[in-house]
Amino acid sequence: MLRAGTVLDVSVRTGGLPVHWRIFVREFDPPYRFVDVQLKGPFARWEHRHMFREEPEAENRSGPIGTWVEDRLTYRLPLGTLGRLAHAFVVRRRIAAVLDGRERRLLEAASRSAGRPPVP
Repeated sequence: MLRAGTVLDVSVRTGGLPVHWRIFVREFDPPYRFVDVQLKGPFARWEHRHMFREEPEAENRSGPIGTWVEDRLTYRLPLGTLGRLAHAFVVRRRIAAVLDGRERRLLEAASRSAGRPPVP
């Protein structure tokens, strides 16, 4: 069960190489937000705020309530100039792709639960 103080060990593959992270859940305030920070991993600093709020759909303010999911990332790569170059050429796009993929999965799950056709 996720809660403040939870420590998660995560392994992902990046460029075919395993990357291990140790993540600490610093804040957990369901259903509004949770914040995780890196204890050990590839970044010199990593803080990820996940926020959830209910609002009417953007196109129709009087329409049904929907959940907005917002991410705020604060991070820094190690290795100074080399880290900044890696960010410019690889890391920035990789993070955006991961967040875009998660957004697609959330939209697909929402469409399934509402009985709508899948989002393209």
